[in-house]
Amino acid sequence: MITKITGTLIRVDEAQAILQIDAFEYQVLIPEFARRQLQMQLGQPISLHTIHYLDGNPAHGRLTPRIIGFLQEVEREFFELFCSVDGVGARKALRAMVRPVQDVADLIEQQNAKGLSALPGIGPAMAERIIAKLRRKMPKFALLVGRDEKYEAEVELNVVDETFQVLTTLGHSESDARRLLDTVLASKSKFKDVEALLQAVYDQRCQ
Repeated sequence: MITKITGTLIRVDEAQAILQIDAFEYQVLIPEFARRQLQMQLGQPISLHTIHYLDGNPAHGRLTPRIIGFLQEVEREFFELFCSVDGVGARKALRAMVRPVQDVADLIEQQNAKGLSALPGIGPAMAERIIAKLRRKMPKFALLVGRDEKYEAEVELNVVDETFQVLTTLGHSESDARRLLDTVLASKSKFKDVEALLQAVYDQRCQ
């Protein structure tokens, strides 16, 4: 079992980080909230707390080893709990975690099924199932102090998270929403709320 990997971050794509360790390059799958933090650390040595699992259908004999990485050990612990809910699994959990662990944990703790169901791939029925199984285990994670994400733009993290959610709700793919936000957040501008950030996204699309 691979539980931690340390190397030089040489690339960050939509859902993966590539680490170089000596003569080898390792692909590590990452959730969206981690991607936003890691994209500012290109070329730097980093450590990721990892989960190693086999992806695929064993009945068809097609199993591919995958590594999922997190910046903090407690984030990995939360992910494993999230995956323990019937019908979730690693792929769905990875896609759903566009917001930091403490935010998702708070939604579960507060029994906010509407907010939870807005996460990619998590509908109302799944949200209720997650809350029923995990609510009493969430205080520890809801109190987690997350690492600050740094952008050229001046903007609060929750504004970025909510804008990402709005863009996907409006029909943009997750990769398109990431691209639009990354472009706007690379500017030295100030965005006080979701409306201001959405306006900037609209303006840059019209250029």
